[in-house]
Amino acid sequence: MNTIFCEPIERVSQGDIFRDIEYLEHYLEKDGIISISKITFPYVYILTQDCDLAQDFKFRTQNPPKGQDKYLISVLVVPIYNAEFVYSGEHLSDLGYTMQNFTLGLKRDFQIIKSNKNPRYHFLDFGDDSALPPSIIDFKQYFSINIRYLESIKNANRVFKLKPLFREDVSQRFSSFLSRIGLPDLE
Repeated sequence: MNTIFCEPIERVSQGDIFRDIEYLEHYLEKDGIISISKITFPYVYILTQDCDLAQDFKFRTQNPPKGQDKYLISVLVVPIYNAEFVYSGEHLSDLGYTMQNFTLGLKRDFQIIKSNKNPRYHFLDFGDDSALPPSIIDFKQYFSINIRYLESIKNANRVFKLKPLFREDVSQRFSSFLSRIGLPDLE
């Protein structure tokens, strides 16, 4: 049995990993013609707090609902990339982005990311019994996805869920990254 993940529960929950998630990048309307640009992320990780997800599920499935103040519109997620693509700076190449290439640096760069000492990235090793290779969450690329969309595809697209200890580690590291303070260059 793997020590990092467990079987998902009935509802969408914090720590779930979904595959093939479509994200609406933008849409344009010109002369009555609508063009839509979407990005399909191979894997995403659910960041939204589990208490909020539990309340949303409870109040949406309650007959009759006691109100909609617990409903969520969207869920905060972050992409999960194959570690090799992050190291080579190619994890966003399909979008035309050239990212930092860690393979050109010292082996120390690999160790800093792999040991989760770089605040932007979170390394995940799912183990030999997983179909997922060693992967990296890039906290800078977070976005939201409609909760109803995730609920509608959870049976087909949910891969597994991180165990609570690992889930809380990701949550703590993300909140730390998000709350950093950018200081101006003093030169």
